[in-house]
Amino acid sequence: MSQSVSARAKAGHPGHPDQPGRPAPHRPAMPALALAALGIVYGDIGTSPLYTLQTVFDPANGLTLNALNVVGIVSLIVWSLTIVVSLKYVALILRANNHGEGGIMALLALAASSVATRPRLRHTLLGVGIMGAALFYGDSVITPAISVLSAVEGLEVAAPFLKTYVIPVTLVALVTLFMMQKRGTAGIGNIFGPVMVLWFIVLAVVGVVNMTRAPAILVALDPFTGLAFCLRHRWLAFVALGAVVLSLTGAEALYADMGHFGAKPIRLTWFGLVFPALALNYLGQGALLLADPGALQNPFYRLFPQWALYPMIVLSTIATVIASQAVISGTYSMTKQAMQLGFLPRMNVVYTSEREMGQIYVPGINWTLLAAVVAAVLGFGSSTALGSAYGIAVTGTMLITTVLTFFVVRYAWHYNWLLCVFATVFFFIIDATFFSANLLKLMQGGWFPLLIGLIIYTIMATWGRGWEMMRAEARVRAGTTPLQPYLAKLLARSPMRVGGTAIFLSADPDGVPHSLINNLQHNRVLHDRVIFVTVNNEEIPWVPASERVTVHALDSDCYQITITYGFMDEVDLPRALKASGLGFDSAETSYFLSRATVVPTRDSGMAMWRERLFAVMLHNVGNVAAYLKLPANRVIELGARVEI
Repeated sequence: MSQSVSARAKAGHPGHPDQPGRPAPHRPAMPALALAALGIVYGDIGTSPLYTLQTVFDPANGLTLNALNVVGIVSLIVWSLTIVVSLKYVALILRANNHGEGGIMALLALAASSVATRPRLRHTLLGVGIMGAALFYGDSVITPAISVLSAVEGLEVAAPFLKTYVIPVTLVALVTLFMMQKRGTAGIGNIFGPVMVLWFIVLAVVGVVNMTRAPAILVALDPFTGLAFCLRHRWLAFVALGAVVLSLTGAEALYADMGHFGAKPIRLTWFGLVFPALALNYLGQGALLLADPGALQNPFYRLFPQWALYPMIVLSTIATVIASQAVISGTYSMTKQAMQLGFLPRMNVVYTSEREMGQIYVPGINWTLLAAVVAAVLGFGSSTALGSAYGIAVTGTMLITTVLTFFVVRYAWHYNWLLCVFATVFFFIIDATFFSANLLKLMQGGWFPLLIGLIIYTIMATWGRGWEMMRAEARVRAGTTPLQPYLAKLLARSPMRVGGTAIFLSADPDGVPHSLINNLQHNRVLHDRVIFVTVNNEEIPWVPASERVTVHALDSDCYQITITYGFMDEVDLPRALKASGLGFDSAETSYFLSRATVVPTRDSGMAMWRERLFAVMLHNVGNVAAYLKLPANRVIELGARVEI
C-alpha cells in the first residue's frame, strides 16, 4: 500500500480504456516498457549499494571488519535479494493484482474484498493495511533524505575539505526536487530509463573489476556461508540483519508499479540487469574490503579510481534523485487512492498532464514531505545515522504485505490451505526477523519513521471511522424520510417550479438529501428538473465507463443517478453526468451540497479526542466542489449538523 506504493504518478498512467475523453491506451513494445520500468521501478533498490555495507559495519553495530564477516555479510545480502525480492515479490506478489493494479492500497482493497462476508476479519485487515500505508509515508520521508545524502557524501571521499558542504548541497538538491513537483515529471521522466541503464552497467562493471582484487569473495554465493555467519555470531548477526535489510529497500516498488508496466517487463528487467548488477556490485565492495579494510569509510565510492569520483558523484546524485522522485510520486498516488477509499480527507489534487491521468501533484503532501525530509537530514546528519531509521519503515511494510497476501492467496485465489500457510509462514519468518532486528535501533533513529507512521495511522483510522459514522448518520436521517413517498407528497402539492436543473448530492439514493429539505424550507421552490446523485467508491482500481453511471427515472422529470468510481479513477462529476444521456446545460444547472458540521458526543463511536480530531479535519477538509470538479459559480452549499 507499499503500494509504494506507486511511482505511476511520475511515469504517467495512460488513460483507462473505458474512460471517455482520454486518449486510447497504447501498450508500448517490450523493450520500451523494460526501459521505462528501469527508470521508474528500480531507483530506490538500485541506489542501496551507496550505503548498505557502510552501515552494516558501522562501529556502533559492534561487528568486526574481518574476512569471515565480510564474506558472511555479502552472502546474506545476495541471498536476501534472491529470497525476498526474486521469490517473494517477483515470483509471488506480482501475481496478486487488483484488476491489474499493485501497491499496498490495491492489495488492501483486494484482501478486504476477499473476506467481505467476515466483517470482523475485514475490519482487522483494514487496520493492518492502513498501518502498512502509514509506514510507507515514513519510508517516503527517509528515502529522499538517505539517498541524496549518501550520494553527496562522495564529496568527502573526493576532497575531505568539502565535508562541510555535504549537508547544504543535499538540502539544495532536495528543496529543488520538491519545488519542481508542481511542473510535472513528463520531461525529466524521459531520461530516467537511460540514466538507470547506465547506472546499473557501471555498478556491474566496477563490481567485476574489484572482484579480481580478492576472488575469495565468490564464496559468498554459497548460501551456507551466510548461514554459518549467523550461527557463528548469533546476536551480532541478528543485529547486522537490521542493516542488511537496507539492500532490499525499494522492493515494494516492483509490486506498486505493476499496473503501469505489467509483471513481465518488471521480471525481465530484474533478472536481466538489476539483480545481476546489484549482486556484482555487492560482491565487488566485499572484495574491496577484503583487500583494503581502510575503504570502509565509504566502500561504494572507493570502488572507483580517483579520476572517476566526481563523475560518479554526479551520476549517483542523479540516480538518487530518480529514487526520491519515484517515492514522492508514489506517495501522491497512494494518497489519491486512500482519499477515494475513504481513509484520508479530501486534498487538492493537481493533474500535471492533459494526456496522462497518472501524473498528479498533491501540494499539501508535497510541502509536508519536504519539511519532514529537511528535518531528517538536519536531525540525523549522515546516511549511516539515517540507516538506523530506514529499516523499520521498510520491514514493517514488507511484513504487512506478506500478511495481506495470505488472505488474497487463500480467500481470493482459493489455494490449498497448507500451501498458503507454508508459503506465508516462510516469508513471514524472514520479514519478522528483519523487522525485529530493526526494532533494536528504536532509540538510534527507528522511532522517527514509527512516529510518522503512528501520526498518519491515527489520521487515516480516525478519518475512515469518522467518515463511516457520519455517512451512517446521514443515511439514518435520510432513511427516516424515504425519497419516493416524500417526492410523491411534495409533487402532489404542486410546488412552484423554476427553470433549470437542480442536482442534489445524497449519501443514500433511497433517502431525502438534507440539502433538498433545506432548499425547500428557505427558497420554497423546486426546479423543473431534479436529479438526486449518489457517488460510490468501489474497492477496485477502475470502473468501466459502461458501468460508471446508472439512471433511474422518477416522477415529473425527477431522476436518481448513481455514479461509481474506482480508487484509481479521476473523479469528475460533470463529465460523468454528461454520459448519463439526460443532457445538461452547464449554464442552467445548479449543484446543491450539504456541508456538515460535526458535533462530537460521548454517547458512542470513537473516543472524544478522536471525534474532535475528525471534526477539525472535516472543518479544514478540501472543498468538495473542487474534488468533484464542479463549476464554482454553480454550487450552493447548505449547512447541516451531524452528531457522532
